[in-house]
Amino acid sequence: MIKKYHLLAFVCLLFTGLSSIAQDKKASASTPNFPNVGKQKMTYNIISAPEKTFGYDILFDGKLMIHQPNKPGMAGIRAFDTKQDAEKVAQLVIQKMKNGEMPPTVSSDEMKKLKVIKP
Repeated sequence: MIKKYHLLAFVCLLFTGLSSIAQDKKASASTPNFPNVGKQKMTYNIISAPEKTFGYDILFDGKLMIHQPNKPGMAGIRAFDTKQDAEKVAQLVIQKMKNGEMPPTVSSDEMKKLKVIKP
């Protein structure tokens, strides 16, 4: 139970930090948290989650910047059912960051379009 609270606190802190970056997209390229976003090599790793599910990590030049062990923007803490689903969303997040979208939030509609969740 304590781990759930730590995870929830981490996610809240992550979104709070990303929200402050979103206030000025031009400034996001020079923020300490996401310096020169467009110039860095962005990659992802698919990670294992509880109950044989999956999440993803986003790395900038090999440095961990986003740890997403569950489906973003969804109630509960359920992760992706397949590696392919986690990969689709990780690729979407990277594309959003390359396009300057900060924070790179993912909506349930976007996940439905990717067929990661059911309509």
